[in-house]
Amino acid sequence: MGRRCKSNVGPVTFTLLPAVGEIGALAQRYTDELKEAEERAEQRIIDVIAPAVCKRGHFTRDEFVALCLWKSRRPRKRYEAIPEGRIIEATALALSAKDEVLRIGILLTLDGISWPTASVLLHFGHRDDYPILDVRALESLAVKRPSQYTFKFWEAYFTKCRALAAEHQVTMRTLDRALWQWSKDRSPKTAGVRRRRRPRT
Repeated sequence: MGRRCKSNVGPVTFTLLPAVGEIGALAQRYTDELKEAEERAEQRIIDVIAPAVCKRGHFTRDEFVALCLWKSRRPRKRYEAIPEGRIIEATALALSAKDEVLRIGILLTLDGISWPTASVLLHFGHRDDYPILDVRALESLAVKRPSQYTFKFWEAYFTKCRALAAEHQVTMRTLDRALWQWSKDRSPKTAGVRRRRRPRT
C-alpha cells in the first residue's frame, strides 16, 4: 500500500458546481441516456450484487470482476487472474475494517485495482456511503484529478460527498449520477453522444 497511501500535498476545497435544483434532473438524465445493455448491467449491480455483498460481507470473484469491469475494462486480464480466495479474503477484510485507511488500502493491494475502481467496490459493497472517484465527479466539484491519489484526498472527497448527499437529501447513488452527468453534458467530446462508459481514471 506504500506508494498509494502517501500523504496529500495540501488541503483540497470541493465546490458543488451544478445548481442544487439540478441534482434530481441530472441523475434522471443519466439513467435516461443509458443504453439498454448498460442499464441492465447497472441495475444488476444495484438490485442483485450490492445487496448480496452487503449481506454476505465479501465479493465473490464474479461479482468483483463485474464491478471492476463496469468501472474500467482495460485491466480485465489482471482482474480475472486474481484467485477467488484472495478476492474473498481481501474484500471481507476491507468491508469489515473499522479503519478508513484499511478499507480502501486493502482493496488497493489487489492487482489492477486503482483508487477509482476501489471506490466503486466500496460504493456498491459497503454499508456506509461512499462516492465513486472519477474525473467527471471531480470536475463537478471544481477539482482537477491529482497527479497521484492519496488517502487524504480520498477522505476529503468522500467526506464532502456525504455532506452534500445529506444536505440535499439524496442518496449517494443519485449524487454520483448527477455529478457524472453534469460533467458529461459539458464535455465537447461527448456532447450529443450517447456513450456511458465511465472514465477510467
